Amino acid sequence: MTPVPQVIAHRGASGHRPEHSEAAYRLAIELGADAIEPDIVASRDGVLVLRHENEISGTTDVADHAEFADRRTTKRIEGADVTGWFTEDFTWAELSTLAVRERLPEVRPRSAEHDGTGRMLRLSDLARLLDAADRPVGLVAEIKHATHFESIGLPLDELVADELRSVGWAGDERLTIESFERTVLDRVRARGIGARYVYLIEKRGAAADLVARLGSAAPSYASQLEAPSLARFAAEGLHGVSLDKSTLIDAAGSTDARVVDRAHAAGLAVFAWTLRAENAFLSRVHRGPGGRGAQGHYVDEFRALMALGLDGVFADQPELAIAVRDGL
Repeated sequence: MTPVPQVIAHRGASGHRPEHSEAAYRLAIELGADAIEPDIVASRDGVLVLRHENEISGTTDVADHAEFADRRTTKRIEGADVTGWFTEDFTWAELSTLAVRERLPEVRPRSAEHDGTGRMLRLSDLARLLDAADRPVGLVAEIKHATHFESIGLPLDELVADELRSVGWAGDERLTIESFERTVLDRVRARGIGARYVYLIEKRGAAADLVARLGSAAPSYASQLEAPSLARFAAEGLHGVSLDKSTLIDAAGSTDARVVDRAHAAGLAVFAWTLRAENAFLSRVHRGPGGRGAQGHYVDEFRALMALGLDGVFADQPELAIAVRDGL
C-alpha cells in the first residue's frame, strides 16, 4: 500500500507570501499543512533566526538601510564566494528592524506585493505560533551551514538544543530536525533532544561537514544513497532521508523509485523537495503556457512523485499538494 505523504509547507506557504514571514507561516497553517519547515541560522549574539541562507540581501530590505552599508562583505561559504549581508554580522536587535521580501519576484509577483509587510522572525516566534494553532502542526527544523557557524564560534547544535528546551519543543512528537550535514544532527541528538532526525541529500556534490574533514576524499551525496550507506544511517539512529526531487524525476517526467525502495528497505522514511506549481520549477514535460511564473501541469508531476511511495513532500503551495495527495 502506497504511504499517504505528509505535506510540509516549505518555508511556510512560500508560493503565496515571502518565505519565512509570519504571513507565510500563518497561511500555511490555514491551508492545512501538516508541518512547517523553517531554515535556521544565527545572529551575532546567538539568536536563532529564520532565513533560507545566512546571506539576507535577497530576502530582506537590508540593502536599503544606510546604517548597515558597511556590513556588506564577501565570505567563503561552503566552497563558494558569497557577497552580501550575513546574519552573523548583526545582532538580533538589528535584524529585527529589517523587513522581509519575496526572493523570486519575477516568478511570484503576487507574493512580492507583500514585500515590507513583515519582519524577520526567530525560531522561538515560530514555536509560539505553532503552539497557538487550533490543530497539531509539526515543525521540520532545518539547520543551515552548521560547519560555517561552528568555525566562527556559533555552534548551532548547542544553540538549537538550548532553544528547543526553552520553548518546550525538546522531545515533542511534532518535531523533526534535518540538515545537509550529518555532524550537526548527531550532535543535537547527543544533547538529548528527542526528535525525528532526517538527512538532507542533494543530487550532486558532497556534504560541507565531510568536505571540511576529508577534503577531496569526502563521499558524494550520490554515493550515500546506495544500500550499505542507507542501512548504516538507520543503524546509527537516523529516521529518514530527504531528497532533491531531481533524484526521483527527470526533465522528461520519468520517475525512478529505486532510491525510495532502498531507503524503505533499510527502515528509513523518504521525503522529497520541493514541489512547486510554477513552470520555472517543473520538469520540462510538465510545463504549460504562460511563462516561468504561470502554473503548469503540476498535478501530473506531484502525482508521479507521490506515487513513488514518499512519506512526505515539501511544497511551496501546500494546498495544491494536499489536493493531489487527497486524490490519490
